[in-house]
Amino acid sequence: AERISIELSRAYQKAFGRILHHNIDKGMLVAGQVDCRLGGGRVKEPMRLVIGDRASAGVGRKAVPVAEIAVGAARDWFTQHLRHVDPDRHVRYQVELKPGSPELGSIFKPRRSPFVANDTSAAVGYAPLTPTERLVLDVERFLNGPLFKSEFPGTGEDIKVMAFRLDHDLSLTIAMPLLAGFVRSEARYFEMKAQILRMVRTYVAGQPHRFKRVQVALNALDRRGQGMDGMYLSLLGTSAEQGDSGQVGRGNRVCGVIALNRPMSGEAAAGKNPVSHVGKIYNVLAHELALRIHRQVPGVREATVWLGSTIGRRIDRPAIATAQVSLAPGVPLHRVQAGARDIIREGLAGLKPFCDALARGAYVVC
Repeated sequence: AERISIELSRAYQKAFGRILHHNIDKGMLVAGQVDCRLGGGRVKEPMRLVIGDRASAGVGRKAVPVAEIAVGAARDWFTQHLRHVDPDRHVRYQVELKPGSPELGSIFKPRRSPFVANDTSAAVGYAPLTPTERLVLDVERFLNGPLFKSEFPGTGEDIKVMAFRLDHDLSLTIAMPLLAGFVRSEARYFEMKAQILRMVRTYVAGQPHRFKRVQVALNALDRRGQGMDGMYLSLLGTSAEQGDSGQVGRGNRVCGVIALNRPMSGEAAAGKNPVSHVGKIYNVLAHELALRIHRQVPGVREATVWLGSTIGRRIDRPAIATAQVSLAPGVPLHRVQAGARDIIREGLAGLKPFCDALARGAYVVC
């Protein structure tokens, strides 16, 4: 969804000199069907990517090929992120992008002042990540990184890392499929799994997390002696081949994790337009502002920023912009207030280049 928004934004700017109304945040990947067995298998029914929801076709008689751009961007994403998914043979595309309402479309007419918000919404961001959050993010990136994949090419990209912390002890549970084409027997599966666990534990031990003990489990549903029922095997490296459908907004937040004990925004940022949809702009900006406050204001140990909008109001003038800070011992609140306020004001004053960068894909949103 985000890749489609980026490519549409590029096409709009090239054709019209500005980004038109679009929101590609109602996408769904419908799981397919495969015959997966030791040594390989075959795709019986391709996955289906439903691409929605709104996108302007153009201005007047001039138009851009919205559906073609959307499908092309989706194909490129599959090629770059899922090595064993053929975007032509393994995925079907259903484009459900229709023009938006005239009232919302009017927001995108040429204007000198910043765009106005196309929704009444709120967002929250925080910094820094906790050691638990940081380690979860680092482990997933390690498992999908080039070093690990070159060492273990028989692993899929569809990876989930769950962490529970109890005082100074941490439990990591990783779900990562092994590719059926690399596994000829049950014994080989568990041999590969043991090798992977050793490498992951070595990686975790080398990180500056300060936990006294870290337990790592991989594919916890596995059971020796159960054949295919006791192994997490995949034909294409993703559970969307058969086990699980996916939907925009059901996954990671813009900070990269789902942290249940943190304040979270309800908006799905991926795919929303980057110049007026506050569900995207404020989501990313709130985290960026919190990060700047934490890094630039002495004495701030943790910062949380809330931004709220009113539809029709300029996006650089939110209905509310507030920060909550956790301070180092002995640091009074009045010593950090001016610095935090200045960072928020500067961030709102610089929304035009921020949105331009968002449109180019300079910020990761999921």
